[in-house]
Amino acid sequence: MIYWLDLFGVAVFACSGALAAGQKRMDLFGVVVLAFVTAVGGGTLRDLVIGTTPVFWVRDPLYVWVALAAALLTFVVAHVRPLRSNLLVIADAFGLAVFTVVGTRIGVDQLGPGVIAAMTGVMSGVFGGIIRDVLVNRVPLVLRREIYASAALLGAITLQLLDALDIPSPAPALIAGTLVLALRLAALHWRLHLPAFPGRSG
Repeated sequence: MIYWLDLFGVAVFACSGALAAGQKRMDLFGVVVLAFVTAVGGGTLRDLVIGTTPVFWVRDPLYVWVALAAALLTFVVAHVRPLRSNLLVIADAFGLAVFTVVGTRIGVDQLGPGVIAAMTGVMSGVFGGIIRDVLVNRVPLVLRREIYASAALLGAITLQLLDALDIPSPAPALIAGTLVLALRLAALHWRLHLPAFPGRSG
């Protein structure tokens, strides 16, 4: 199930990268490049940090084809009918949830449960979006006040806690992923955010 979730996450994050490219009026090449680096950026960093080389999309080229297909499909659909402006943040929320679960599970399998496994989940979930936002000259979501990386961290911790309770698979992954997605979408809907550093007037 983790493998198919990973492919789904690649497709969703590729769509978010293509949508971000569309907002900047990039051509087809720019759309494909931005979609690809968004889709594989987090997992690539995860594999490099834990020493799994070659990285996942080099070992299995199906990830590359899924990312390219999702980018091209988004590009074609956008030319057929206008896409809603909020699709980018919704696609990003799904990608965040899926990659947090996948990254945490891989971290646990490779290194055992603990804080490092949680961090691999957070890196998998947020780093692709960071690359995307930097390339389109936008402050990354993870650096804003929005509930983003904190939702991923809570999901990564929840997954490990559910594993420790010996809850049968795939329930822990589904519960943790749903939690991340619900927190992110709730934060978008109700404009929830973490406390910010106070500024000085004047």
